[in-house]
Amino acid sequence: MKPPLFEYRAPRSLKDAIALLAGDPGAMVLAGGQSLIPALNMRLASPSRLVDIQHVEGLKGISVQDGTIVVKAMTRHRQLELSDAAFRANPLIRAAMAHVAHVPIRNRGTVVGSLCHADAAAEMPMVLLATDGSVVAEGPRGRREIAAEDFFQFHMTTTREPDEIITEARFSVLPDGAGWAFEEFTRRHGDYAIAAVAAIVDKTAGRVSLAACGISSRPVRLKQSEEILTKGGLGSDALKAASEAAKEAVTAPDDMHATTDYRRHLLATLVRRAVEKAASRTK
Repeated sequence: MKPPLFEYRAPRSLKDAIALLAGDPGAMVLAGGQSLIPALNMRLASPSRLVDIQHVEGLKGISVQDGTIVVKAMTRHRQLELSDAAFRANPLIRAAMAHVAHVPIRNRGTVVGSLCHADAAAEMPMVLLATDGSVVAEGPRGRREIAAEDFFQFHMTTTREPDEIITEARFSVLPDGAGWAFEEFTRRHGDYAIAAVAAIVDKTAGRVSLAACGISSRPVRLKQSEEILTKGGLGSDALKAASEAAKEAVTAPDDMHATTDYRRHLLATLVRRAVEKAASRTK
């Protein structure tokens, strides 16, 4: 398969990149290209212009500052996965990153690109949601920060405006003494999740954070389960109730990989495992 014809532009500044994107309603941003290029080749995407941001100054790197892990737009998955600073700040990220496709894909694909692609079964949108993260968008109207809860709308649909570029993602640092866990079930390692759960247990603050992917049209916070565990503690009764409550979040229809009922059973199991593992890592 070959992609449709398009104009290719590779600006060197963010200002020029935004102008090129805003100047053509059919333009799309090209970062790592691990999702967009296959979509072009299969004619699922037909942009009139591709704005390649790999040479834009200031869009590479990882930093940890003020309780936040800042990941710039052209940071590759593998760079974040191997970052010792990011691992020390929040080991949940590395645990999830190991399940993102395969190493050759992670060597080229970008973290922010995955977030913008917003596949409902992808791991990193779920992690951004679980850590109360956000993204920063820049466009003709200026700069704005969008909370993860408000960013993901539907499968492959976000609140990014067509003339905006997401310049960075922000993941929260794991609270001191908090435990974390990542649990996923796939047909093969590297496939998209049939169901996955990210858990953070902060006993000091009396707070549990749970997010899931692969079970709905977007990544979701399991708020009812969080509330049960926050109020009822981490005992067996509360954990059983939270696992059962999580089933209500499954809205994905039957497909070739799993039925809705199977996903509900699977999610309940993964929630229990994730919370138990996260709790065992608390200090």
